[in-house]
Parts: sequence; structure tokens; C-alpha cells
Amino acid sequence: MTGGDPLLAAQQLCAGRGTPLLRGVDLEFRAAQSWFVLGRNGSGKSTLLATLVGLLRPLGGAVRWHADLAGRRRLGYVPQEQRFAPPLPCTVAEFVALGLPDREARAAVRDCVADALAAMEIGGLAPRAVQTLSVGQRRRAMVARALARRPRLLLLDEPTANLDGHGAALLARDLERLREQQRLGVVHVAHDLGLARRFATHVALVDGGAVVAGAADALLADPRLAGALGQVQP
Repeated sequence: MTGGDPLLAAQQLCAGRGTPLLRGVDLEFRAAQSWFVLGRNGSGKSTLLATLVGLLRPLGGAVRWHADLAGRRRLGYVPQEQRFAPPLPCTVAEFVALGLPDREARAAVRDCVADALAAMEIGGLAPRAVQTLSVGQRRRAMVARALARRPRLLLLDEPTANLDGHGAALLARDLERLREQQRLGVVHVAHDLGLARRFATHVALVDGGAVVAGAADALLADPRLAGALGQVQP
């Protein structure tokens, strides 16, 4: 069931980094929905996501967060890339704990970290130095860091970028499992139409400064979609 009030809503949103890139965006993300945000490189997908999570101030319109997100404390965000400074002596477990409230009891932090690592199936990597991780392991650690916040809504900026087809499918499958088990709202910025066809319940197409959004069945069947993405329909 995917009804109820939206966890996050954009109303006539205007987004950009100083200059408007997107205008008139209306979106609503609810519990248990799996959104795929699709568009060409440079179309504004990452700018939209950064504005939705509060990293960029809207240039117009509004973004509203539901009380269940606890002032965004239960809003999980996974950026496109995480650079690990070579001198930083940080284990995977310590990295996943970054960003958790300082007031959390040590036992509670341990539980959050352990659960997040287990959800991403990397519990055995907890004592490893983050600099030693492969690309796929690093992606999973980044998702685990967001999951440690026990989010109701998880937004990911190209989580499968630079992964091979098998690794991308496994990560998307694990996110789908969490969505089903926890009624977690999941929003992927993505290029992979195959993953969208397999996992999306809803799609937002970013093209020409506008966003067209709706149920996945309808939008993914539209023959204009691949053209807007610069791809060939499979």
C-alpha cells in the first residue's frame, strides 16, 4: 500500500545553482514507492535531488517534508561520489556512523551501524579501512551510512554509477528488498532504463528544464522516453 500523505513534496519548485535550471516542478514521494529520476547528463537531476534534500535553496516554489522525517533527520541521502582522504584513519564502521546525532547512546549507534551494514551485506567489512574498499563496496558503505539514520525516505544520486551490470542489479535488488520490508520510500537518480523497468513504481523524467512524473507503467511505455534520454529503446 502506498497511500497516505507524501513524505516529501515539491510544489512549483524552481531549482538551480544561481541560475534556474528547472522550473515548475511538482513531485510527491510516499512511503513504499520506488522512484527513478531519469534524464540526460546535465539535465538537472542532481540539482533537483540536492534541492529536495535541502543542500540547495529553492529559487522558487517550496519543498515540504513530512513530520515523520523528523526535521530531515530520517531523510537519507547518498551523494554521487564520496572521496576518501588518504590520511583519514577511518574504518567502514566509523564511516557509517558519521552523521549520527552525538546525543545517541553508544549502544544505539552500534546497533544502527550493525543493522545498516547487514542490510547492505557488508557486515564483515566493518573493521576495514575505507580506503581499501572496491568501487562496489564503497557504494554499499555509502548507502549503509544513509541507512544508519533509519530513514523513512532514501534519496540516491546514481548509486549504480561505475558498477558493472551484475553489481548494479544486486545493489538495486537489495534496495528493493529494503523498500518492501520497511515500506521505505526510495528515489534513485539513474541512467539505466533496464533497472527502472525492473524496479520502478514511479518515474520522473527531467528534460528541457521541466519534470514529467507519474506511474512507471505509463511513462516507461511512452516511446518518447528513450529519445529524451538519448537512448535507443530496447
